[in-house]
Amino acid sequence: MTVSETAFSIRRRTSASLAPLDLPPSGQFIGGRFVPSTSALAFDLEDPSTGRIIAKVPAGSVEDTDAAVAAAVAAKYSWGAATPKERSDALHRIAGIIEENRELLERLESANTGKPDAVAKDDISSAIDTFRFTAGAARTLTSLAAGAYAEGHTSVILREPVGVVGVITPWNYPLLMAAWKIAPILAVGNTLVLKPSEQTPLSTLKLAELIASELPAGVLNVVTGSGKVVGQRLAEHQDVDLVAITGSVGSGQKVAGTAANSVKRVHLELGGKAPVVIFGDADLQAAAEGVRSGGFWNAGQECGAACRVLVHESVAEEFTDLLVREVSSIVVGGPGTGPDTEVGPMISRAHFDRVQEALKAARRDGLRIAVGGSAVEGPGYFIEPTVVTGVPAGADIAGNEVFGPVVSVETFSTDEEAVTRANETQYGLAASVWTTNAARSMNIPRRLDFGTVWVNSHLVLASEVPWGGFKGSGYGRDLSLYALEDFSRTKHVMINHGA
Repeated sequence: MTVSETAFSIRRRTSASLAPLDLPPSGQFIGGRFVPSTSALAFDLEDPSTGRIIAKVPAGSVEDTDAAVAAAVAAKYSWGAATPKERSDALHRIAGIIEENRELLERLESANTGKPDAVAKDDISSAIDTFRFTAGAARTLTSLAAGAYAEGHTSVILREPVGVVGVITPWNYPLLMAAWKIAPILAVGNTLVLKPSEQTPLSTLKLAELIASELPAGVLNVVTGSGKVVGQRLAEHQDVDLVAITGSVGSGQKVAGTAANSVKRVHLELGGKAPVVIFGDADLQAAAEGVRSGGFWNAGQECGAACRVLVHESVAEEFTDLLVREVSSIVVGGPGTGPDTEVGPMISRAHFDRVQEALKAARRDGLRIAVGGSAVEGPGYFIEPTVVTGVPAGADIAGNEVFGPVVSVETFSTDEEAVTRANETQYGLAASVWTTNAARSMNIPRRLDFGTVWVNSHLVLASEVPWGGFKGSGYGRDLSLYALEDFSRTKHVMINHGA
């Protein structure tokens, strides 16, 4: 195997990305308008591609959260009584508003997260599609047909909103993950209080501002703050009927543990460590290109990233050379540096340090860095796209989320070993299988313990199909009709007409 000597250069923006009018109003969005926070504390928001502070938002309080929940409670009966068409029409209007303001939302998303232009554009396009799909799906829900299942009685199955939903979204896809939750929650008649990540709330707050007139007051509320304060309060609040989180395993465990005290439902979309199983008969060039796109999208800050390669020993050297060649040509840079820029910065100094520590640990363990492996000098939190090879079974880097532009490569010798090794992880979110053997393409996915398994591709999503995991990756499904089912409840009404 050839070790690349590539030194990644970086593209940097020279001008400011945001104008003052781009920013959302200050305060908490409660009851259909922005109101001052009861807290005097604030979070500094950073552009991770430069390290510059671009805005401040309130560090919300328990009192802010309670006010938002009260607004959601006040609105839940009228919104829940709206017809599917009325709710669908509102979602269609929201999709149109995002489309009309996409350039503004892309600027906010890029400035707050450091995403390259292509990634931000894809995020906003996907958010639009999420609302449009869900607007249609809101009118197509089905249940068991009404009928006489017991003599003299007619049964009717009703699908109802659960009530008030507390939502906690992550920093890696701020607007898109908000859309994944807001759209189905509203579609089935719930109201909600959403806590965006305290690191990346700008696009969610701007969305709230833009769509305020399209929803009755209190249907959508947004409170900025920490997980320890706002997230904890949503999980424990007696008037919150369901809490949904996209985040780390640790965060999900805390939310579920707190929610258990009030026996409220929980929707968890948590971490992942996606295995990429490449068999000896695979199209190796296609697999290398797939890992390039699926492993380094959003700088690897992606729970479904193709970050753990298991390749058959007979083709391991050839595949690794192809992968190194692909990764060596990745363009690194910040927002506004061209449509071909692929990998941006880590979200924060703290996360930048964590990724660097994972790479140092790999070196201490005697693993080989085939390409990349270093921080990029200068402002911003950039890590070179990295491929780590010589990874043995059970290595830390193969089992734990790095959540950065780092892909590890290990080998296997038999199909049985490939399945066993792929499943030896606490996570169960996503995986991919690369083979040209038709039987293997059907059999292996059935044996992999992951919520999504791609064959000869990776990280391809569509609004019509579900996304969610098993094991430590949580439970509940985003996207598709399954999300609408997750955020609703069924009621059986049985009418005695035999008397």
